[in-house]
Amino acid sequence: MRILIAEDDLTSRVMLAAVLKKGGHEVVETTNGTQAWEALGKPGAPRLAILDWMMPGLGGLDVVRRIRSLPSLPPPYIIILTAREGKTDVIAGLEAGADDYLAKPFDPGELLARVEVGRRMIQLQERLTDQVRELREAARHIKTLQGIIPICSFCKKIRDDQGYWDQVEAYVSRHSEVQFSHGVCPECLKKNYPDCCEDDGDGEGELV
Repeated sequence: MRILIAEDDLTSRVMLAAVLKKGGHEVVETTNGTQAWEALGKPGAPRLAILDWMMPGLGGLDVVRRIRSLPSLPPPYIIILTAREGKTDVIAGLEAGADDYLAKPFDPGELLARVEVGRRMIQLQERLTDQVRELREAARHIKTLQGIIPICSFCKKIRDDQGYWDQVEAYVSRHSEVQFSHGVCPECLKKNYPDCCEDDGDGEGELV
Protein backbone atom coordinates (compact mmCIF):
# COMPACT_ATOMS: atom_id res chain seq x y z
CA MET A 1 0.00 0.00 0.00
CA ARG A 2 1.01 3.64 -0.37
CA ILE A 3 2.42 5.11 2.84
CA LEU A 4 3.39 8.71 3.50
CA ILE A 5 6.31 9.37 5.81
CA ALA A 6 7.16 12.77 7.26
CA GLU A 7 10.63 12.88 8.84
CA ASP A 8 13.06 15.82 8.82
CA ASP A 9 16.06 13.71 9.85
CA LEU A 10 17.67 12.28 6.72
CA THR A 11 19.01 9.11 8.36
CA SER A 12 15.68 8.25 9.99
CA ARG A 13 13.79 8.98 6.77
CA VAL A 14 16.07 6.76 4.69
CA MET A 15 15.73 3.92 7.20
CA LEU A 16 11.96 4.27 7.34
CA ALA A 17 11.65 4.25 3.56
CA ALA A 18 13.98 1.26 3.21
CA VAL A 19 12.10 -0.87 5.74
CA LEU A 20 8.71 -0.04 4.23
CA LYS A 21 9.84 -0.67 0.66
CA LYS A 22 11.36 -3.98 1.71
CA GLY A 23 7.97 -4.83 3.19
CA GLY A 24 6.39 -4.30 -0.23
CA HIS A 25 4.96 -0.84 0.29
CA GLU A 26 5.10 2.26 -1.91
CA VAL A 27 6.55 5.23 -0.01
CA VAL A 28 5.78 8.93 -0.41
CA GLU A 29 8.52 10.88 1.35
CA THR A 30 8.14 14.35 2.88
CA THR A 31 10.65 16.22 4.99
CA ASN A 32 8.41 18.36 7.20
CA GLY A 33 4.90 18.79 8.51
CA THR A 34 3.85 21.35 5.93
CA GLN A 35 4.67 19.00 3.06
CA ALA A 36 2.87 16.17 4.81
CA TRP A 37 -0.22 18.29 5.40
CA GLU A 38 -0.34 19.35 1.75
CA ALA A 39 0.14 15.79 0.51
CA LEU A 40 -2.49 14.28 2.81
CA GLY A 41 -5.03 16.93 1.87
CA LYS A 42 -4.98 16.04 -1.83
CA PRO A 43 -7.41 13.62 -3.52
CA GLY A 44 -5.93 10.14 -3.73
CA ALA A 45 -3.56 10.77 -0.83
CA PRO A 46 -1.96 7.77 0.92
CA ARG A 47 -4.33 6.20 3.43
CA LEU A 48 -1.57 5.51 5.95
CA ALA A 49 0.94 8.04 7.28
CA ILE A 50 3.92 7.85 9.63
CA LEU A 51 4.66 11.28 11.08
CA ASP A 52 7.57 12.35 13.22
CA TRP A 53 6.42 14.26 16.28
CA MET A 54 9.06 17.00 16.14
CA MET A 55 9.51 18.68 12.76
CA PRO A 56 10.22 22.23 11.55
CA GLY A 57 7.07 24.29 11.06
CA LEU A 58 4.13 21.98 11.60
CA GLY A 59 4.85 19.14 14.01
CA GLY A 60 3.35 15.69 13.69
CA LEU A 61 0.53 16.41 16.12
CA ASP A 62 -0.30 19.65 14.32
CA VAL A 63 -0.72 17.70 11.10
CA VAL A 64 -2.87 15.12 12.86
CA ARG A 65 -5.20 17.78 14.26
CA ARG A 66 -5.58 19.45 10.87
CA ILE A 67 -6.29 16.17 9.11
CA ARG A 68 -8.90 15.20 11.69
CA SER A 69 -10.67 18.53 11.14
CA LEU A 70 -11.44 17.57 7.51
CA PRO A 71 -14.51 15.30 7.67
CA SER A 72 -14.89 15.30 3.87
CA LEU A 73 -11.66 13.34 3.37
CA PRO A 74 -11.32 9.59 4.00
CA PRO A 75 -9.50 9.59 7.35
CA PRO A 76 -5.95 8.25 7.04
CA TYR A 77 -4.49 5.86 9.57
CA ILE A 78 -1.73 7.85 11.33
CA ILE A 79 1.23 6.52 13.29
CA ILE A 80 3.24 9.02 15.33
CA LEU A 81 6.98 8.32 15.46
CA THR A 82 8.99 9.97 18.23
CA ALA A 83 11.71 9.57 20.83
CA ARG A 84 9.23 10.60 23.55
CA GLU A 85 8.25 7.62 25.65
CA GLY A 86 6.39 9.08 28.63
CA LYS A 87 2.78 8.07 29.21
CA THR A 88 1.68 11.69 29.04
CA ASP A 89 3.24 11.96 25.56
CA VAL A 90 1.51 8.81 24.38
CA ILE A 91 -1.81 10.11 25.70
CA ALA A 92 -1.25 13.49 24.05
CA GLY A 93 -0.57 11.84 20.69
CA LEU A 94 -3.64 9.63 20.84
CA GLU A 95 -5.87 12.47 22.04
CA ALA A 96 -4.69 14.58 19.10
CA GLY A 97 -6.10 11.92 16.78
CA ALA A 98 -3.18 9.57 16.10
CA ASP A 99 -4.12 5.92 15.66
CA ASP A 100 -0.85 4.43 16.87
CA TYR A 101 2.47 5.34 18.43
CA LEU A 102 5.98 4.06 17.69
CA ALA A 103 9.06 5.03 19.71
CA LYS A 104 12.49 5.78 18.28
CA PRO A 105 14.73 4.02 17.59
CA PHE A 106 12.13 1.78 15.98
CA ASP A 107 12.40 -1.93 15.45
CA PRO A 108 11.81 -2.84 11.75
CA GLY A 109 9.67 -5.85 12.68
CA GLU A 110 7.50 -3.81 15.02
CA LEU A 111 7.14 -1.06 12.40
CA LEU A 112 5.89 -3.49 9.75
CA ALA A 113 3.56 -5.16 12.26
CA ARG A 114 1.98 -1.84 13.19
CA VAL A 115 1.66 -0.92 9.52
CA GLU A 116 -0.11 -4.23 8.91
CA VAL A 117 -2.58 -3.39 11.68
CA GLY A 118 -3.20 -0.06 9.98
CA ARG A 119 -3.71 -1.75 6.61
CA ARG A 120 -6.34 -4.08 8.06
CA MET A 121 -8.13 -1.18 9.73
CA ILE A 122 -8.19 0.75 6.46
CA GLN A 123 -9.61 -2.24 4.59
CA LEU A 124 -12.30 -2.66 7.23
CA GLN A 125 -13.16 1.03 7.03
CA GLU A 126 -13.41 0.85 3.24
CA ARG A 127 -15.74 -2.15 3.42
CA LEU A 128 -17.95 -0.37 5.93
CA THR A 129 -18.00 2.75 3.75
CA ASP A 130 -19.03 0.67 0.73
CA GLN A 131 -21.80 -0.99 2.73
CA VAL A 132 -23.14 2.37 3.95
CA ARG A 133 -23.09 3.67 0.37
CA GLU A 134 -24.98 0.61 -0.85
CA LEU A 135 -27.57 0.97 1.92
CA ARG A 136 -28.11 4.65 1.10
CA GLU A 137 -28.48 3.82 -2.57
CA ALA A 138 -31.00 1.10 -1.77
CA ALA A 139 -32.92 3.45 0.53
CA ARG A 140 -33.33 5.93 -2.32
CA HIS A 141 -35.07 3.25 -4.36
CA ILE A 142 -37.41 2.07 -1.62
CA LYS A 143 -40.84 3.63 -1.14
CA THR A 144 -43.09 2.66 1.74
CA LEU A 145 -46.72 3.19 2.65
CA GLN A 146 -47.16 4.56 6.14
CA GLY A 147 -49.89 6.03 8.27
CA ILE A 148 -53.68 5.95 7.78
CA ILE A 149 -54.94 5.48 4.20
CA PRO A 150 -58.51 6.78 3.52
CA ILE A 151 -60.33 4.16 1.44
CA CYS A 152 -63.91 4.12 0.15
CA SER A 153 -66.05 1.49 1.88
CA PHE A 154 -67.89 0.69 -1.37
CA CYS A 155 -65.61 1.01 -4.41
CA LYS A 156 -62.34 0.70 -2.46
CA LYS A 157 -60.76 3.71 -4.11
CA ILE A 158 -58.12 5.55 -2.08
CA ARG A 159 -58.01 9.32 -1.52
CA ASP A 160 -54.57 10.87 -2.07
CA ASP A 161 -53.07 13.94 -0.38
CA GLN A 162 -54.60 16.24 -3.00
CA GLY A 163 -58.12 14.90 -2.40
CA TYR A 164 -58.34 12.83 -5.59
CA TRP A 165 -59.69 9.28 -5.52
CA ASP A 166 -57.57 6.60 -7.22
CA GLN A 167 -57.90 2.91 -7.86
CA VAL A 168 -56.06 0.88 -5.22
CA GLU A 169 -53.47 -0.42 -7.69
CA ALA A 170 -52.70 3.07 -9.02
CA TYR A 171 -52.22 4.49 -5.54
CA VAL A 172 -50.07 1.61 -4.28
CA SER A 173 -47.93 1.62 -7.42
CA ARG A 174 -47.10 5.31 -6.96
CA HIS A 175 -46.12 4.86 -3.32
CA SER A 176 -44.19 1.60 -3.51
CA GLU A 177 -42.23 -0.65 -5.82
CA VAL A 178 -45.22 -2.98 -6.22
CA GLN A 179 -46.41 -3.94 -9.69
CA PHE A 180 -49.83 -5.50 -10.30
CA SER A 181 -50.98 -8.33 -12.53
CA HIS A 182 -54.73 -8.81 -12.85
CA GLY A 183 -56.77 -11.99 -12.59
CA VAL A 184 -60.25 -13.09 -11.49
CA CYS A 185 -60.94 -14.89 -8.22
CA PRO A 186 -63.45 -17.81 -8.19
CA GLU A 187 -66.18 -15.79 -6.43
CA CYS A 188 -66.02 -12.97 -8.96
CA LEU A 189 -65.84 -15.45 -11.80
CA LYS A 190 -69.12 -17.07 -10.72
CA LYS A 191 -70.74 -13.71 -10.02
CA ASN A 192 -69.81 -12.01 -13.25
CA TYR A 193 -69.70 -14.98 -15.63
CA PRO A 194 -72.35 -17.42 -14.35
CA ASP A 195 -73.00 -18.93 -17.78
CA CYS A 196 -69.32 -19.73 -18.25
CA CYS A 197 -68.95 -21.65 -14.98
CA GLU A 198 -70.12 -25.00 -13.71
CA ASP A 199 -70.04 -26.40 -10.20
CA ASP A 200 -67.51 -29.19 -9.89
CA GLY A 201 -68.77 -30.20 -6.46
CA ASP A 202 -66.14 -28.43 -4.36
CA GLY A 203 -68.01 -25.14 -4.14
CA GLU A 204 -65.85 -23.39 -6.71
CA GLY A 205 -66.83 -22.72 -10.27
CA GLU A 206 -64.77 -23.71 -13.26
CA LEU A 207 -64.69 -21.83 -16.53
CA VAL A 208 -66.36 -23.89 -19.32
